[in-house]
Amino acid sequence: MLPDYAEHEEAIGLNWYEADPNLAFILDHLIPEEKYRSFAEDHSWTFGELVGKSLAARAEQTDKHGPVLVRYDRWGEEICKIEHHPTWLANKADLIRNGFVGLPAHAGHPVPHVLMSSLSYQVCQAETAAYCALGMTVEAAEMINRYAPDAVREEFHRRLCSLDPTEAWEGGMFLTERQGGSDVGANTTAAFPDGDEWLIRGDKHFCSNVDADLFIILARPVGAQPGPKGLATFAMPRRLPDGSSNAFHIKRLKPKLGTIGVPTAEVTLSGARAWLLAPQHAPAVESLADADGWDPARDGKGLRRMMEMVDESRYGVALMGLGIQRRSFLEASIYAARRQQFGERIDAYPLVRETLVDMLVDLEGGAAMTFECAAAADTADGIRTPESGLAEREEASLLRRILIPLAKMRATRNAINTASAALEVLGGNGYMEDWPLARQLRDAQANTVWEGTDNILCMDVLRAMRKEKAHAPLLARLERTLDASPQHPLLEDPANALFAALGSLNESLDHLAMAPQDVVNLQARRFAELLADIAEGTLLLEEASWSLDRDGDARKAVIARRFAKKKFGYTPSRGITDPDRTVIDLFEPLVRYGRIEPDALSGSA
Repeated sequence: MLPDYAEHEEAIGLNWYEADPNLAFILDHLIPEEKYRSFAEDHSWTFGELVGKSLAARAEQTDKHGPVLVRYDRWGEEICKIEHHPTWLANKADLIRNGFVGLPAHAGHPVPHVLMSSLSYQVCQAETAAYCALGMTVEAAEMINRYAPDAVREEFHRRLCSLDPTEAWEGGMFLTERQGGSDVGANTTAAFPDGDEWLIRGDKHFCSNVDADLFIILARPVGAQPGPKGLATFAMPRRLPDGSSNAFHIKRLKPKLGTIGVPTAEVTLSGARAWLLAPQHAPAVESLADADGWDPARDGKGLRRMMEMVDESRYGVALMGLGIQRRSFLEASIYAARRQQFGERIDAYPLVRETLVDMLVDLEGGAAMTFECAAAADTADGIRTPESGLAEREEASLLRRILIPLAKMRATRNAINTASAALEVLGGNGYMEDWPLARQLRDAQANTVWEGTDNILCMDVLRAMRKEKAHAPLLARLERTLDASPQHPLLEDPANALFAALGSLNESLDHLAMAPQDVVNLQARRFAELLADIAEGTLLLEEASWSLDRDGDARKAVIARRFAKKKFGYTPSRGITDPDRTVIDLFEPLVRYGRIEPDALSGSA
């Protein structure tokens, strides 16, 4: 069991990996190979030390000293320079130096996605703004490696993955335009061919990390069809090789509510030089004539290629929400242990205990589903199960396809709720900007908007089901887990509740298959919420079963039981007459990650 939270004044100063045994549990569960697990342990511990003891303290200063746009120099020449506080620059330099971006390129062996998610999760607890900047750099490097032409691929990728902060590039993504937010098919930014290169003209409206060095940008090649199928994806540096601006003009910085450190701007491009990101060779065709007519700039798949980066970015935003939940829980737990009211520390009061336990249940449910996305990526890439066949890898890709919007929807929404509840634990101090939770609440709100609101995510879940049948491997995964869980008596009740919920989900699927499209769209949110609840509950059940088998520890079983009861249980009188004493009797081992003996559950639930 962890030391008493009362021994600490705040979360800053702790090793955040050591303070989070659930993260080590996830790594144990999802990285079974010893060679990878040892590597993951070393890097997760290093980041726990770095983030908890250095980055988090600096982030508080960055939030109070945001970026400033210097548009012109003293001679009146346009320079569009962003000036940052030293704490922002120091945090990014430390992350680059420690391999936050470049680790997969420099490790010398495959790096599990679960490990990279572990590092990201810890960074997001300190500063989601810094994660935004360098998370997009990771994604830009992947896009360059996958699609950039030979002329620039090696140099662009090397700079994006460098471990030297003095030469490393950062990446960004320019997608949104004023008239085309969710409706990207309305975008008007145009691309004009110029030999093997392209010139980009137009305006982008929400450009985060705007002083990055390389941007992945969506534009319409001249002569391409209207709508989303006419769009293509390009790589565009901010500066030309001689250091001059690449026809790149920052109009203004956005006055944001949160995520202050990362500069977000409106940008005009007046002939910026770029390179098309597309397959370098024609796909398999039936005749030579078809191959001769292939045009990668107008193949109708440019938006799909951009969505590969958007999906990865969307997963990153889920980790942002999860990180804010964890930081909020930790700060509230420390404060509640130290704060004395009416002669007792406030975490002795049942209502405070219930608040903290339910924060933890939501956090661990969200972590189970979010890290399952990373585990699926490891399977798809052959890291987790190298012997898996093509069918298993394709199934894992589809699993990830539907879980990412669900994880992002759930983690970012719960981040707002958790940050708000944690702020209330601190009372008036929580509302003050010199305490840590006001910023967590401000930053949390951004994440429900970035890479798609809840409405967009719900519709994306339906799209993944309709076009790719992505729900089939997810339902099969959940059914396999539920079939295996009831062998543990402690898990019988939540397993039964989840079986019943899965039956309701299948009824919903049958109903939606016959319903008019407007009714399907109306029910999209309810369906996605139900699917997310079942996925989180089932994955918690799997974790609980694994923990009971390995250690005989029932702590995770308590978490799984409370989650299922909250989401699927029915108690009369709104629970007032319910004899369940879990949050009172098992509070200490739950919030401090102690062992719970299986027989301890009989008197609490």
